[in-house]
Amino acid sequence: MAGRPQEEGRGTREGRNLKRSFGWLTGLGVVLVVCGLVGLVYANVATLTSMLLFGWLLLIGGLVGLLQAIESRGSNFFWLAVIVAALYIAAGVVVIRHPQGTAEALTMFAALLFLTGGLFRLVGSVVVRGPHFGWTLLQGVFGLLLGVLVLANWPDSSRYVLGVFFSLALLFDGLGLIAVGIGGRRILGMVTENAENAENAEATEDAEGAGASEKSTEEDQDQSHT
Repeated sequence: MAGRPQEEGRGTREGRNLKRSFGWLTGLGVVLVVCGLVGLVYANVATLTSMLLFGWLLLIGGLVGLLQAIESRGSNFFWLAVIVAALYIAAGVVVIRHPQGTAEALTMFAALLFLTGGLFRLVGSVVVRGPHFGWTLLQGVFGLLLGVLVLANWPDSSRYVLGVFFSLALLFDGLGLIAVGIGGRRILGMVTENAENAENAEATEDAEGAGASEKSTEEDQDQSHT
């Protein structure tokens, strides 16, 4: 009995921490959703922002890789790690200094990926004709159309294509975090409610048991007096 209040207090504290964590997830999801919506409205700014972020990530990754290569300079892969880190650093500097040119190149690459992916899906769906024939055919046609549209407006399309993709990624990630946060808080509330109901039922049974034992004790005492 002495350890039960401590366990209940620990469980309540952990429940509050979990609820706070789910609340932070929901808040972060709202921020990402807002950023995604703003990026969809200002796709040009979102494209430049994503390119600068990409460049800084390459630069920081290259510096970290270079430090790790220096720390392990006695290994057999020292020079390979140095070369890879140097390439990351060079690519990061180029992307940061020329974000618009990088966006044009990546947009061209994305359009070619859409074209090749759509063509393979289209041909594969026609040749195989599996159970998901219609869905695969629709994906192939959509990929081809998207690649053609991006290439037809290139390089003007590079101003907004990557920004739209980046904003959509933020939007869907934010919606996912909001769903996890709200669902987690709801599940935690249900678990807490069930635990409280079980504790109340246990307390009621203990009280009824104590009352029954007292009643039987009184009956025994009355019988002994008689």
